[in-house]
Amino acid sequence: MPGHDLESVARSLVAPGKGILAADESAPTIEKRFRSVKVPSTEENRRAYRELLFTTGGIAEFISGVILFDETIHQKASDGAAFPEVLSRQGIIPGIKVDLGAKSLAGFPGEKVTEGLDGLRERLDEYRALGARFAKWRAVIAIGDGIPTAYCLEANAHALARYAALCQEAGLVPIVEPEVLMDGAHTIERCEEVTTAALGLLYTALAGHRVALEGTLLKPNMVLSGKECSRQAGVGEISGATVRTLRRTVPSAVPGIVFLSGGQTPEQATERLGAMNAMGAHPWELSFSYGRALQDPVLKAWKGEAANVPAAGRAFFHRARCNGAARHGKYTEEMEKTGA
Repeated sequence: MPGHDLESVARSLVAPGKGILAADESAPTIEKRFRSVKVPSTEENRRAYRELLFTTGGIAEFISGVILFDETIHQKASDGAAFPEVLSRQGIIPGIKVDLGAKSLAGFPGEKVTEGLDGLRERLDEYRALGARFAKWRAVIAIGDGIPTAYCLEANAHALARYAALCQEAGLVPIVEPEVLMDGAHTIERCEEVTTAALGLLYTALAGHRVALEGTLLKPNMVLSGKECSRQAGVGEISGATVRTLRRTVPSAVPGIVFLSGGQTPEQATERLGAMNAMGAHPWELSFSYGRALQDPVLKAWKGEAANVPAAGRAFFHRARCNGAARHGKYTEEMEKTGA
């Protein structure tokens, strides 16, 4: 069993009606997001944007935790308080992305393995001292002709398990993220097959590394049709396939599942989460750990202008509130139109 602290942090992150804001974009990723609204990706602009997110009034009602990037965990708000402190004083738990990115898997064209295990023990200690209470590591699994291979799935499961064991040793809750990508023309059935295989190997690896599941969270993809698939599955099919896959692979000892939003629109990510929670009770909390699905409307409202901060904050609060409703299976299309 993990220490009581790990389990209580994991459960707090998936408290009813709440989920996680993923604000851990790497420098190249946030540059791409800023470019979409014609904002230069300077350190000060990144700091100001993250401060907008972290200080939006009332957000703690729907946001339990925030995943930070290395740069962000060292930055300060305008009042001089470090960002982890800004979050903690609102009752929001600070977390940190610790992987160093997905790199090409030698000998396996089109496949990747996530790096960052070297020196991780020392980095985790540093991040805990800076205020982090949980961490995240993302694996990337592509579907294509002859891929993923068993070796790719095993290599990523092993890295996720090693990371998780090191996190628990350092007193941090690990979020394990094996993302099966939406890119491609594969069917929802193929996505379900690959997601089932990836999760099965992941939980075998976690058991082998003596990771206490009560002090972990899973951040998976939803089971979806590939972006280029000629038949796009509807919300009922997606929610059914996703829950079926999770029930077959994820032990009930895991406190919660926090979905990634991937290539979905903000509304799609919210609607699909709501449909899963409307199905009834599950062995684990079904929550969210969204980046783009929470932030896209905020960026469009902000556009790098201080005068737009109130409007951007309202956009963030609205999206967080909609996802809070989805956590209870009570999200409706009407909420988008009326904001009610």
